[in-house]
Amino acid sequence: MFRLDGKKALVCGGTRGSGRACAESFASMGAAVTLVARDAEKLREVCSTLTAIPGETHHWIDADFADPSALRDKVQAHVDQNGPVHILLNNTGGPPGGPIADAEPDAFLQAFSNHLLCNHLLARTLLPGMKQLAFGRIINVISTSVRQPIPGLGVSNTVRGAVASWAKTLSAEVAPFGITVNNVLPGFTATDRLASIIQTKAERTGKSTAQIEEQMKAEVPVGRFAHADEIAAAAVFLASPEAAFVNGVSLPVDGGRITAL
Repeated sequence: MFRLDGKKALVCGGTRGSGRACAESFASMGAAVTLVARDAEKLREVCSTLTAIPGETHHWIDADFADPSALRDKVQAHVDQNGPVHILLNNTGGPPGGPIADAEPDAFLQAFSNHLLCNHLLARTLLPGMKQLAFGRIINVISTSVRQPIPGLGVSNTVRGAVASWAKTLSAEVAPFGITVNNVLPGFTATDRLASIIQTKAERTGKSTAQIEEQMKAEVPVGRFAHADEIAAAAVFLASPEAAFVNGVSLPVDGGRITAL
Protein backbone atom coordinates (compact mmCIF):
# COMPACT_ATOMS: atom_id res chain seq x y z
CA MET A 1 0.00 0.00 0.00
CA PHE A 2 1.46 3.34 -1.06
CA ARG A 3 1.32 6.02 1.62
CA LEU A 4 1.40 9.81 1.24
CA ASP A 5 1.68 10.76 4.91
CA GLY A 6 3.08 14.23 5.42
CA LYS A 7 2.55 15.18 1.77
CA LYS A 8 0.46 18.07 0.45
CA ALA A 9 -1.37 17.62 -2.85
CA LEU A 10 -3.01 20.19 -5.12
CA VAL A 11 -5.72 18.50 -7.20
CA CYS A 12 -7.26 20.33 -10.15
CA GLY A 13 -10.77 19.46 -11.26
CA GLY A 14 -11.19 17.79 -7.90
CA THR A 15 -14.96 18.00 -7.52
CA ARG A 16 -16.00 15.28 -9.96
CA GLY A 17 -14.89 12.38 -12.12
CA SER A 18 -11.29 11.23 -12.11
CA GLY A 19 -10.12 14.40 -10.35
CA ARG A 20 -12.38 13.77 -7.38
CA ALA A 21 -11.36 10.11 -7.30
CA CYS A 22 -7.70 11.16 -7.20
CA ALA A 23 -8.37 13.65 -4.40
CA GLU A 24 -10.18 11.00 -2.38
CA SER A 25 -7.39 8.48 -2.92
CA PHE A 26 -4.64 10.95 -2.03
CA ALA A 27 -6.50 11.86 1.17
CA SER A 28 -7.11 8.22 2.10
CA MET A 29 -3.37 7.59 1.71
CA GLY A 30 -2.58 10.34 4.22
CA ALA A 31 -2.08 13.46 2.11
CA ALA A 32 -3.46 16.91 2.91
CA VAL A 33 -5.42 17.83 -0.21
CA THR A 34 -6.25 21.20 -1.74
CA LEU A 35 -9.01 21.03 -4.33
CA VAL A 36 -9.13 23.46 -7.25
CA ALA A 37 -12.27 24.02 -9.33
CA ARG A 38 -14.79 26.73 -10.23
CA ASP A 39 -17.78 25.87 -8.05
CA ALA A 40 -17.20 27.06 -4.48
CA GLU A 41 -20.27 25.28 -3.11
CA LYS A 42 -19.24 21.95 -4.66
CA LEU A 43 -15.65 22.44 -3.51
CA ARG A 44 -16.81 22.97 0.05
CA GLU A 45 -19.02 19.89 -0.12
CA VAL A 46 -16.35 17.57 -1.52
CA CYS A 47 -13.66 18.92 0.78
CA SER A 48 -15.82 18.08 3.80
CA THR A 49 -16.09 14.44 2.71
CA LEU A 50 -12.35 13.77 2.31
CA THR A 51 -10.67 11.44 4.76
CA ALA A 52 -8.47 13.41 7.14
CA ILE A 53 -5.74 11.99 9.33
CA PRO A 54 -5.02 13.69 12.68
CA GLY A 55 -3.26 17.01 12.24
CA GLU A 56 -4.05 17.35 8.55
CA THR A 57 -6.48 19.89 7.08
CA HIS A 58 -7.89 19.88 3.57
CA HIS A 59 -8.41 23.11 1.63
CA TRP A 60 -10.05 24.34 -1.54
CA ILE A 61 -9.50 27.12 -4.05
CA ASP A 62 -12.24 28.37 -6.34
CA ALA A 63 -10.59 29.34 -9.62
CA ASP A 64 -11.52 29.28 -13.29
CA PHE A 65 -9.04 27.78 -15.76
CA ALA A 66 -10.38 30.25 -18.32
CA ASP A 67 -8.41 32.89 -16.37
CA PRO A 68 -4.86 31.50 -16.02
CA SER A 69 -3.41 34.57 -14.30
CA ALA A 70 -6.08 34.58 -11.59
CA LEU A 71 -5.59 30.84 -11.12
CA ARG A 72 -1.84 31.33 -10.64
CA ASP A 73 -2.33 34.20 -8.19
CA LYS A 74 -4.80 32.26 -6.04
CA VAL A 75 -2.54 29.21 -5.89
CA GLN A 76 0.48 31.38 -5.06
CA ALA A 77 -1.47 33.01 -2.22
CA HIS A 78 -2.38 29.55 -0.93
CA VAL A 79 1.27 28.45 -0.98
CA ASP A 80 2.38 31.63 0.73
CA GLN A 81 -0.08 30.95 3.55
CA ASN A 82 0.13 27.17 3.86
CA GLY A 83 3.59 26.22 2.67
CA PRO A 84 4.97 24.27 -0.30
CA VAL A 85 3.09 21.51 -2.09
CA HIS A 86 4.59 18.09 -2.82
CA ILE A 87 2.12 16.82 -5.45
CA LEU A 88 0.42 18.62 -8.34
CA LEU A 89 -2.32 16.81 -10.24
CA ASN A 90 -3.12 18.73 -13.43
CA ASN A 91 -6.59 17.81 -14.59
CA THR A 92 -9.32 19.79 -16.32
CA GLY A 93 -12.28 19.05 -18.55
CA GLY A 94 -11.57 18.38 -22.21
CA PRO A 95 -12.67 20.68 -25.04
CA PRO A 96 -15.90 20.01 -26.97
CA GLY A 97 -15.80 17.19 -29.49
CA GLY A 98 -16.12 17.41 -33.26
CA PRO A 99 -14.09 16.86 -36.44
CA ILE A 100 -10.82 18.76 -36.50
CA ALA A 101 -11.62 20.22 -39.93
CA ASP A 102 -14.67 21.96 -38.45
CA ALA A 103 -12.84 23.44 -35.46
CA GLU A 104 -12.55 27.21 -35.24
CA PRO A 105 -9.10 28.64 -34.39
CA ASP A 106 -10.42 30.03 -31.13
CA ALA A 107 -11.25 26.49 -29.98
CA PHE A 108 -7.56 25.54 -30.20
CA LEU A 109 -6.48 28.70 -28.41
CA GLN A 110 -8.94 28.19 -25.56
CA ALA A 111 -8.02 24.54 -25.14
CA PHE A 112 -4.30 25.36 -25.25
CA SER A 113 -4.81 27.97 -22.54
CA ASN A 114 -7.00 25.76 -20.31
CA HIS A 115 -4.66 22.81 -20.50
CA LEU A 116 -1.05 23.59 -21.36
CA LEU A 117 -0.78 27.18 -20.13
CA CYS A 118 -2.58 26.50 -16.85
CA ASN A 119 -0.49 23.37 -16.27
CA HIS A 120 2.65 25.38 -16.92
CA LEU A 121 1.70 28.26 -14.64
CA LEU A 122 0.80 25.88 -11.80
CA ALA A 123 4.05 23.96 -12.22
CA ARG A 124 6.09 27.18 -12.19
CA THR A 125 4.25 28.32 -9.06
CA LEU A 126 4.86 25.07 -7.16
CA LEU A 127 8.32 24.08 -8.41
CA PRO A 128 10.28 26.39 -6.06
CA GLY A 129 8.66 24.70 -3.07
CA MET A 130 9.21 21.24 -4.50
CA LYS A 131 12.89 22.03 -5.01
CA GLN A 132 13.09 23.25 -1.43
CA LEU A 133 11.55 19.99 -0.25
CA ALA A 134 13.73 17.90 -2.60
CA PHE A 135 10.52 16.05 -3.47
CA GLY A 136 7.92 16.73 -6.11
CA ARG A 137 5.40 14.89 -8.22
CA ILE A 138 3.68 16.54 -11.19
CA ILE A 139 1.02 14.27 -12.65
CA ASN A 140 -0.99 15.24 -15.70
CA VAL A 141 -4.27 13.47 -16.43
CA ILE A 142 -4.41 13.59 -20.21
CA SER A 143 -5.83 10.99 -22.62
CA THR A 144 -4.92 7.91 -24.65
CA SER A 145 -5.13 10.23 -27.67
CA VAL A 146 -1.49 11.04 -26.90
CA ARG A 147 -0.69 7.60 -28.35
CA GLN A 148 -3.68 7.05 -30.64
CA PRO A 149 -5.92 9.96 -31.75
CA ILE A 150 -9.60 9.48 -30.97
CA PRO A 151 -11.95 10.11 -33.90
CA GLY A 152 -14.25 13.08 -33.36
CA LEU A 153 -12.03 14.75 -30.75
CA GLY A 154 -9.84 16.86 -33.03
CA VAL A 155 -9.07 19.78 -30.74
CA SER A 156 -8.55 17.53 -27.74
CA ASN A 157 -6.20 15.22 -29.64
CA THR A 158 -4.08 18.21 -30.68
CA VAL A 159 -3.80 19.84 -27.27
CA ARG A 160 -3.28 16.61 -25.31
CA GLY A 161 -0.25 15.87 -27.47
CA ALA A 162 1.17 19.29 -26.70
CA VAL A 163 0.76 18.69 -22.96
CA ALA A 164 2.54 15.35 -23.22
CA SER A 165 5.50 16.94 -25.01
CA TRP A 166 5.63 19.74 -22.43
CA ALA A 167 5.65 17.18 -19.62
CA LYS A 168 8.39 15.08 -21.20
CA THR A 169 10.59 18.15 -21.63
CA LEU A 170 9.97 19.36 -18.07
CA SER A 171 10.65 15.90 -16.61
CA ALA A 172 14.29 16.01 -17.68
CA GLU A 173 14.82 19.53 -16.36
CA VAL A 174 13.50 18.94 -12.84
CA ALA A 175 14.62 15.35 -12.23
CA PRO A 176 17.90 16.39 -10.52
CA PHE A 177 15.83 18.05 -7.78
CA GLY A 178 13.94 14.90 -6.78
CA ILE A 179 10.92 15.91 -8.87
CA THR A 180 9.20 13.67 -11.40
CA VAL A 181 6.73 14.57 -14.14
CA ASN A 182 4.45 11.88 -15.54
CA ASN A 183 1.19 11.54 -17.43
CA VAL A 184 -1.78 9.27 -16.80
CA LEU A 185 -3.66 8.41 -20.00
CA PRO A 186 -7.21 7.33 -19.10
CA GLY A 187 -9.08 5.25 -21.61
CA PHE A 188 -12.88 5.32 -21.78
CA THR A 189 -13.81 6.13 -18.18
CA ALA A 190 -17.32 6.27 -16.75
CA THR A 191 -17.49 10.02 -16.05
CA ASP A 192 -19.71 12.93 -17.04
CA ARG A 193 -17.21 13.73 -19.81
CA LEU A 194 -17.66 10.30 -21.40
CA ALA A 195 -21.45 10.53 -21.08
CA SER A 196 -21.33 13.84 -22.96
CA ILE A 197 -19.18 12.35 -25.73
CA ILE A 198 -21.56 9.41 -26.08
CA GLN A 199 -24.57 11.72 -26.25
CA THR A 200 -22.91 13.85 -28.93
CA LYS A 201 -22.04 10.79 -31.02
CA ALA A 202 -25.57 9.47 -30.69
CA GLU A 203 -27.06 12.74 -31.90
CA ARG A 204 -24.63 12.96 -34.79
CA THR A 205 -25.11 9.38 -36.00
CA GLY A 206 -28.78 8.82 -35.17
CA LYS A 207 -27.91 5.82 -33.03
CA SER A 208 -29.01 5.31 -29.44
CA THR A 209 -26.65 6.03 -26.56
CA ALA A 210 -26.79 2.33 -25.70
CA GLN A 211 -25.56 1.42 -29.18
CA ILE A 212 -22.72 3.92 -28.95
CA GLU A 213 -21.73 2.57 -25.54
CA GLU A 214 -21.60 -0.99 -26.84
CA GLN A 215 -19.50 0.08 -29.83
CA MET A 216 -17.04 1.82 -27.55
CA LYS A 217 -16.83 -1.08 -25.10
CA ALA A 218 -16.15 -3.40 -28.03
CA GLU A 219 -12.91 -1.44 -28.64
CA VAL A 220 -11.67 -2.30 -25.14
CA PRO A 221 -10.23 -5.80 -24.64
CA VAL A 222 -11.38 -5.76 -21.00
CA GLY A 223 -14.91 -5.18 -22.33
CA ARG A 224 -15.99 -2.30 -20.11
CA PHE A 225 -15.35 1.31 -19.21
CA ALA A 226 -12.85 2.20 -16.50
CA HIS A 227 -13.97 3.33 -13.06
CA ALA A 228 -12.60 6.68 -11.90
CA ASP A 229 -10.90 5.07 -8.92
CA GLU A 230 -8.86 2.93 -11.32
CA ILE A 231 -7.42 6.10 -12.80
CA ALA A 232 -6.77 7.35 -9.27
CA ALA A 233 -4.85 4.18 -8.38
CA ALA A 234 -2.30 4.95 -11.10
CA ALA A 235 -2.02 8.55 -9.91
CA VAL A 236 -1.43 7.46 -6.30
CA PHE A 237 1.44 5.23 -7.39
CA LEU A 238 3.04 8.01 -9.44
CA ALA A 239 2.63 10.40 -6.49
CA SER A 240 4.29 8.04 -4.03
CA PRO A 241 7.91 7.95 -2.88
CA GLU A 242 8.10 4.45 -4.37
CA ALA A 243 7.74 5.91 -7.88
CA ALA A 244 10.90 8.03 -7.59
CA PHE A 245 12.52 6.33 -10.60
CA VAL A 246 9.47 6.62 -12.85
CA ASN A 247 9.88 9.86 -14.75
CA GLY A 248 8.73 11.27 -18.08
CA VAL A 249 6.33 8.45 -18.90
CA SER A 250 2.80 8.42 -20.28
CA LEU A 251 0.98 5.57 -18.54
CA PRO A 252 -2.14 4.26 -20.31
CA VAL A 253 -4.96 3.08 -18.05
CA ASP A 254 -7.23 1.91 -20.86
CA GLY A 255 -8.02 -1.77 -20.52
CA GLY A 256 -5.74 -2.49 -23.48
CA ARG A 257 -7.58 -0.30 -26.02
CA ILE A 258 -4.44 1.29 -27.50
CA THR A 259 -3.25 -0.99 -30.28
CA ALA A 260 0.38 0.22 -30.30
CA LEU A 261 3.11 -1.18 -28.04
